[in-house]
Amino acid sequence: MSTTASFISNFWDDQLVDHGRQYHFLVLVGFLGAFGFIRLSTRLMRSPKVPWWPGSIVSDGGLHVHHLVFGIVTMMVAGVGSFALSNVGFWYEACALAFGVGMGLTIDEFALWLYLEDVYWAKEGRSSIDATLIAVAAMGLILLGAAPYDIESDTPLDAVGTVVSVVILGALVLLCFAKRRFVHGLAGTVMPVLAIYAASRIGKPGSMWARRFYGKRRPYKQAKSEGRFRQDRRTERFKKWVRDAVGGAPTQEYEDKLAPHQSPHSE
Repeated sequence: MSTTASFISNFWDDQLVDHGRQYHFLVLVGFLGAFGFIRLSTRLMRSPKVPWWPGSIVSDGGLHVHHLVFGIVTMMVAGVGSFALSNVGFWYEACALAFGVGMGLTIDEFALWLYLEDVYWAKEGRSSIDATLIAVAAMGLILLGAAPYDIESDTPLDAVGTVVSVVILGALVLLCFAKRRFVHGLAGTVMPVLAIYAASRIGKPGSMWARRFYGKRRPYKQAKSEGRFRQDRRTERFKKWVRDAVGGAPTQEYEDKLAPHQSPHSE
């Protein structure tokens, strides 16, 4: 026990506090904890094996209160609290942890922001899982000290050159996102060669870029995109497995899996 406590203490003091990263770490911990809990909770809600698990919060009038509401309120309270406090001490750390919790609750319903519909268990709801994985990767990079946007200001020319480089890199990353090459875009913020590679390659079908520049306007590009990113590709199957493992299968797939195990007389 003492060895474990010593390890945790050394990790906190030497790896986090000494580098000023303890607040980033607490935000990430709160984010992962809240997302993991609420996603597990929603999966248990729809499982017939645990009927005792509490359901959604519904008002007397039948209004379903989504958990992103609690996430937004938590972030508001934590944000205001952090501005009211100095950037040291227990309460500031508590605000960082609470802000991460609010982020986790909110991003779990990212698809609701995007589609303005309750598509949590639909295929469109998988965008919440994608957004979560991207957010975790981004926060992880920040925690590890990735800082691709440091401005060199030794001379005016250095400052201008750095700003131009940042603008170009930012444009490449946005282009990657527009082509739905999120992993390349995120990694490209640290390794620009990946952003250059993905930005110069064909976009995925259904992406913002494909809808704007492919389709009827360039049918050969659309055909090339669909051929390149087939749903039966190994990478697509792996991504689906990850999404199912993290967030649960969409409703139709879930019910199809349950059907063979349900009694024919259960109705």
